[in-house]
Amino acid sequence: MVTRLYTHPIYLEHITPPGHPERPDRLRAIERALGDEAFSALDRVQAPEGDEATILYAHPADFVARVRASVPDTGIARIDADTTASPKSWQAALTAIGAANAAVDDVFEDRAANAFVAARPPGHHAEKTTAMGFCLFNNAAIAARHAQNKHGAERVAIVDWDVHHGNGTQDIFWDDPSVLYCSTHQMPLYPGTGAKNETGAGNIVNAPLSPQTGSDTFQEAFETRILPALDEFRPDLIIISAGFDAHHRDPLAEINLVEDDFDWATGQLMDRAGRYSSNRLVSLLEGGYDLQGLAFSVAAHVARLMKG
Repeated sequence: MVTRLYTHPIYLEHITPPGHPERPDRLRAIERALGDEAFSALDRVQAPEGDEATILYAHPADFVARVRASVPDTGIARIDADTTASPKSWQAALTAIGAANAAVDDVFEDRAANAFVAARPPGHHAEKTTAMGFCLFNNAAIAARHAQNKHGAERVAIVDWDVHHGNGTQDIFWDDPSVLYCSTHQMPLYPGTGAKNETGAGNIVNAPLSPQTGSDTFQEAFETRILPALDEFRPDLIIISAGFDAHHRDPLAEINLVEDDFDWATGQLMDRAGRYSSNRLVSLLEGGYDLQGLAFSVAAHVARLMKG
């Protein structure tokens, strides 16, 4: 089966202020990289708009209404110091959710071996009742619940290698042992969560990385904390919160990964998906703010996904 790529032009219309790191050019850089002939076999699908009701899988109705009300008719509205909305942000966010859920459907219904969703805005900082860190809704959390509610998945694992800790995903699943959340991230760094002793109901596995560390430390964290947790949990689906801001070129952090690290980590998670979840794996774009580092890292990630 194929690797499926979900994108949509609406993601470019989620406008952020000038100089903001989470900008439309991120997706343009990814599109250029995946336009190479090496990716000609990618199954490229336009993302569907999501069902608004699925947002309630991870967020309460009053929060959803509050986010919707924050979207301006013109200009840019600030939700917090880092997080903004523009007139098309609601549609972009809903389409990011639609793509994540459609990708879950694809791997459960044998339309794709795996999938990569290149969407904006990202999601892993969105807590149950708080939009923050460039994120409006938690795409990975909603997709995990969608897998449980529609496809009967009993155990879903979310592996987050974004350089910033996914405080939102941790918050949503803190006391839910049916979802395993594993994260590698720089610490100290925004948002300040993600210590090893934050374990939830035994389903939260944090592997913080010290600033200025690189490939060896990252791979050791995977091999000693993340992969053993997956082996014990035996998930029915693996979702990757695929941020690429641990790349050495990224301006927002100080972890020194290279493209080969994302290739390696992708391969490790594909191996576990093959063992436990009939190869079901869905990858959702999170961070990554140096355009070259992002493009090269996504290319390495998707190339490995395509190897099956």
